[in-house]
Amino acid sequence: MNLHNLTPAKGSTKNRKRIARGQGSGRGGTSTRGHKGAKSRSGYSRKIGFEGGQMPLQRRVPKFGFTNRNRVAYKAINLDIIQDLIDRKSVAEINFEVLQANGLVSRNELVKILGRGELKTKIDVTAHKFSATAKAAIEAQGGNCSEI
Repeated sequence: MNLHNLTPAKGSTKNRKRIARGQGSGRGGTSTRGHKGAKSRSGYSRKIGFEGGQMPLQRRVPKFGFTNRNRVAYKAINLDIIQDLIDRKSVAEINFEVLQANGLVSRNELVKILGRGELKTKIDVTAHKFSATAKAAIEAQGGNCSEI
């Protein structure tokens, strides 16, 4: 064994350039960052939507209207959908769990029963809200409306 035969153990060395380790490394000086400017500074992180000093798209686009943050959105379920559910699945009562199990609402939605369509069966319905026509149609068939 001679000095010219020696090699490092397998896996002990990495096969990459070490940036910013002096001029002798070939990557010293500016350390591949170029000269001046924000990207050459330490601590630089690009802000979301930054377009190099150009006015960002979010600020260029005109803004109209008003969005009410306190709006309560309901998922609308009509009487014809309820009647279809009764015909297909022969459910005894309609509540949030039944609607969720049949893929009509998701876990965090609020449900409002609306009066489109015709109800032919007596059924008890439990929901967050009811329209006046839906309530009248359900009660006309002898059903019961109860709010959650």
